[in-house]
Amino acid sequence: MSMNTEKIQMKTPLVEMDGDEMTRILWQMIKDELILPFVELKTLYFDLGLPERERTKDAVTVEAAEAARELGVAVKCATITPNRQRVEEYKLSEMWKSPNGTIRAIMDGTVFRAPILADMEMFRPLVRGWKKPITIARHAYGDIYKATEYRVPEAGRAELVFTNTDGQETYRQTVYDFECPGVLQGSYNKDSSIRSFAHACFRYALDVRQDLWFSTKDTISKQYDQTFKLIFQEIYDTEYKADFERLGLRYFYTLIDDAVARVIRSEGGFVWALKNYDGDVMSDMVSTAFGSLAMMTSVLVSPDGKYEYEAAHGTVTQHYYRYLKGAETSTNPMATIFAWSGALRKRGELDGTPALCDFADKLEAASLKTITDGIMTKDLIGLLSEDYLKKVQAEGRTVEPVTSAVFLSMIRRRLEASL
Repeated sequence: MSMNTEKIQMKTPLVEMDGDEMTRILWQMIKDELILPFVELKTLYFDLGLPERERTKDAVTVEAAEAARELGVAVKCATITPNRQRVEEYKLSEMWKSPNGTIRAIMDGTVFRAPILADMEMFRPLVRGWKKPITIARHAYGDIYKATEYRVPEAGRAELVFTNTDGQETYRQTVYDFECPGVLQGSYNKDSSIRSFAHACFRYALDVRQDLWFSTKDTISKQYDQTFKLIFQEIYDTEYKADFERLGLRYFYTLIDDAVARVIRSEGGFVWALKNYDGDVMSDMVSTAFGSLAMMTSVLVSPDGKYEYEAAHGTVTQHYYRYLKGAETSTNPMATIFAWSGALRKRGELDGTPALCDFADKLEAASLKTITDGIMTKDLIGLLSEDYLKKVQAEGRTVEPVTSAVFLSMIRRRLEASL
């Protein structure tokens, strides 16, 4: 694309959610280098950086989520979820909640995480049989994350009691008669949330044309986990079975332990739906086995088809501290680039602007080609396979890490050549 070429137009703005620390720096670099020169970018901008969340008492996060729900497509930078140390560092008036949690709750969304695969010979998954991406669909609601817990101090009886809205006690069951101190936990979920989760999973699988796996432990948890299983099966049979069969796709349920074994033996290429805790654990397992969180995409999908794209990793704090001291960093921007490309592609699909979709495809291709050409950030150097390194050495070449700025400029060079 020459500088005289007209920029790609957008019909509807993206909701843009800026973030914190090193990812905030990369966010602007990506826009300046890879998007603004080529796209007449339209965004509704929200600053979710911690100082602005403090200034607005976190109202900006709610406003951003509501805008995403209204406009349908958002792109989000990584943000800080403050702990005690961050409260002191940023002089916060309170320990503000996770922006992702707030956005998920307002959009009633499900989180889908998938690896970005460059060259399987260069970066071999730790699970040697994996050849295709595995997308983790995590039901980010309830379970232990919303549980009520109690440290039992003495012997006594713990009971599970339910009282309806009329004040009538309709259920009472002994959990355990404690003969000594112990610990107690009560977790919950809602049919409405499980149904939203199921719809998001089935629609996402249809969208990406992949089989959907779902797993719980309903043989042990005969009410909690079985409710998930039954709702998924009912929704599949009544609303999605015909579409799955028409596209040659499969919905598959199995127990969580059997699913883990099957996943390890598989070649990948499917969406794996999991309850909240299972999804939390397995998404980290899958990302580690594929290589790095810096090479993981994350998209939040609501049951009515609203999308929020972001990187799966955090704000890269240590790199940011070095950046503040004037050092150039070799921070991997790939997941953030793919957040932008994913959002632009989805916006193009919804608005009927194929040029925007084509640009997103070419941006991703240029990013991957930069890596396969041997140009990459420091974290990826450590993931290169032994066979690839031997090949490079035999050719008399070396692979050296580049700074984020150089990496982005090399992507731009390849992107320009493809446009």
